[in-house]
Amino acid sequence: MNRNNLPKPPKLIKMLGPSFILLGLGLGSGEIILWPYLTSKYGMGIIWGALLGITFQFFINMEIERYTLITGESVFVGLEKYLKKFSPIWFIFSTLLPWIWPGIIASSAILFASILHINYSPIIPIILLLIIGIFLTLGPVIYKTQETFQKTLIIIGVPFILLLTFFLAKSNDWQALFNGLIAKGDGYFFLPTAIPLVTLLSAFVYSGAGGNLNLAQSFYIKEKGYGMGKYSGRITSILTGKKEKIELKGKPFEKNTKNLKLFKLWWKRMNLEHFFVFWLTGLLTMLFLSLLAFITTYGKDAGEGINFILMESSTISSRTLPLVGASFLIVSALMLFSTQFSILDATSRIMSENLVIFSPKKFKISNLRSYYYLFLWFQIFAGILIFSLGITEPLKLITIGAVLNAVAMFFYTGLILLLNNLSFKKPIKPLFFRNLILIIVFFFYGLFVTITLVNIF
Repeated sequence: MNRNNLPKPPKLIKMLGPSFILLGLGLGSGEIILWPYLTSKYGMGIIWGALLGITFQFFINMEIERYTLITGESVFVGLEKYLKKFSPIWFIFSTLLPWIWPGIIASSAILFASILHINYSPIIPIILLLIIGIFLTLGPVIYKTQETFQKTLIIIGVPFILLLTFFLAKSNDWQALFNGLIAKGDGYFFLPTAIPLVTLLSAFVYSGAGGNLNLAQSFYIKEKGYGMGKYSGRITSILTGKKEKIELKGKPFEKNTKNLKLFKLWWKRMNLEHFFVFWLTGLLTMLFLSLLAFITTYGKDAGEGINFILMESSTISSRTLPLVGASFLIVSALMLFSTQFSILDATSRIMSENLVIFSPKKFKISNLRSYYYLFLWFQIFAGILIFSLGITEPLKLITIGAVLNAVAMFFYTGLILLLNNLSFKKPIKPLFFRNLILIIVFFFYGLFVTITLVNIF
């Protein structure tokens, strides 16, 4: 296999996969909880933020994919070349601190308790965390376990939500959605005065994967065999998988006519895959779940936290059949579970690779999968400890993580922009309009984070 050349890209249908995982990373936070929560409280006039947020993340993610497509290595390896030891230390801690708060699995546990008609207790999310750990430990190839799980759930769950919303929505509900997309709310434009900025920032950050999780796209396209990532190994189960040789450092392809033609084809298909799976499916899911929350709970006292989801289910049952309301709860609970599943995988990948990057002599690449499982189970036991201490309110846990993730996104948006422009030359470097969008995103996150922190303190 000539490692100077780009491999030929498969057909688009066979490239589907990595974006399903990234979409799954966002389903449980922004799509199911935060944007529906906000529309249940303040109406559809704020939903423009979901459109803007996921569009920003689309362009960020594609620049992450660009680097790995060309080099066959993750953006973490690339950034270490410029930032040295600071880079891996930053990414380990900026991944661990925001994502150690298990708010999403707590939300899933509350819904499962309601489905089973049992009282919620911390033992339920603890059991779910242990189930995730077992699944990720026993799946022979971790990427395949992830892809199969997310594809199945999204293919079943998203159409169910779309059909349910179409059935319940009236003409004035669709009008409210359209008005919201152009920032026109019920008595306000863009934002109602009473909305907490920290919650809005949280929803904006989670309009997609959020935080450092977007950077995990580097791993997923490598393991799917995109571009020069075809020459990298995969993380396999420490118990059931056959160990593969993993190489952190890649090598850009030779800039000849054939490779540049293949690059254009890869880039076109990767953009299409990410557009349809991540952007379009993610946006529709956020819009329809938010509209469903608006239809069933707006103007009513749904209580605090994620109780609005339970009210949604009750209203759906009364307007259709009890089975439909229960099915909505089941789909929501499973999506939240799958999001936590994906988060634990992505964060463990990020931290284990950065550990090796930090000190390749002390932490050898041949032991990468061992480090992966150490970080995985450390996070699981940390989550168990948090629940054991009685910290269980999901929305509070999610919001704590979101503010920290917003800071992380502000930093790495600028870093990815610099990385691709310093590393590549025309015709494979980012075009002007993509650079411009990332500059806008960088300053937007910076301003939003600053205003939010000033308001908090």
